[in-house]
Amino acid sequence: MSCFQGLLFCPEAASLLLHNFCIYHISPPGHELGAAPISPNAPIPSVDDLADQVADVLDFFGLGSVMCFGVTAGAYILTLFAAKYRERVLGLILVSPLCKGPTWTEWLYSKVTSNLLYYYGMCGLVKECLLQRYFSKEVRGFSELPESDIVQACKSLLEQRQSMNVWRFVQTMNERYDLSEHIKRLQCRTLIFVGDNSQFHTEAVHLTSKLDRRYCALVEVQACGSLVTEEQPHAMLIPMEYFLMGYGLYRPPSQVVECSPRSPLSPFCISPDLLSPESMGVKLKPIRTRVRLEV
Repeated sequence: MSCFQGLLFCPEAASLLLHNFCIYHISPPGHELGAAPISPNAPIPSVDDLADQVADVLDFFGLGSVMCFGVTAGAYILTLFAAKYRERVLGLILVSPLCKGPTWTEWLYSKVTSNLLYYYGMCGLVKECLLQRYFSKEVRGFSELPESDIVQACKSLLEQRQSMNVWRFVQTMNERYDLSEHIKRLQCRTLIFVGDNSQFHTEAVHLTSKLDRRYCALVEVQACGSLVTEEQPHAMLIPMEYFLMGYGLYRPPSQVVECSPRSPLSPFCISPDLLSPESMGVKLKPIRTRVRLEV
């Protein structure tokens, strides 16, 4: 949930998101606040298992089709979910999404992080490894610049997590596979944000290149890391407004809408198909996922 607090607590975003949508938040197994340690004997879920669990959550709450909003690894799971359950996804809003399998460098980096988590728990070095994935250097701070409040808050939240539950999720994502062929089957519109300092910038660009340009838009945010939702949430507002207007899910407060010069989603440069008027309902509250075991 900490991936979305900066955006959802932004005053301008409240009228856009909180007043227009019912939000269902899905955490990876064992990542919800107050979660107990998962048994070491429990099997580690695959990325396909996590995507199928999203469908289980929708079924549990009686939801048909939804608008999906995911960050980094969550964006990967939701993209996989959209490829497997195309009829259940109205659209995708992805922030610094993963798309391909891990490179050898990332795989080794994650293995080191996994080993540190397994033997030492959520130690300072593990937190630094994770923060490098999340934030830009300016936000993390250095010798001449103290770390920002959002980094300090993130460290506090990491300390509250069960280290072995985090270890399991790192293991799952380190075994992910390339979605390049799967995303060619996507039928929904997609809005992608990525910070130009994100470690996953190339993956976001690659994902965009595989999608139909008529139904996809990429917003690159300058001087920002992976968590655009935390570092620069204001940069996301106008692109999301136009994206949701295309579904008939949001109406501006007045007839005159000012366009942001930094947004490639202004009506003058985005494909008309992305903004075609369609009236759709959506239901996207915090819930707990369950691992389904089959004997």
